[in-house]
Amino acid sequence: MTDARGDAPLMENGIDPASLSDEDLYRELGSLYRTRLHTLRHGPDAALNNHFKRTAELETEYITRYPGREVDPDRLTQDF
Repeated sequence: MTDARGDAPLMENGIDPASLSDEDLYRELGSLYRTRLHTLRHGPDAALNNHFKRTAELETEYITRYPGREVDPDRLTQDF
């Protein structure tokens, strides 16, 4: 199965993150983060479970692409 354009493989809950451009991956992550609290507070269990799964898929793809991402030292809460 492919998306409406016929060029990206679809998963159960969206386009395979590996086939997204960097721009599309950032947009998808941003959309999930914007809707997170509303889904947590008001979404049915199935929607929340889909949100967990999709967030994990997209974040895993981001980490795969950027394993050496820049970490802001001011964000660290302890020395690692």
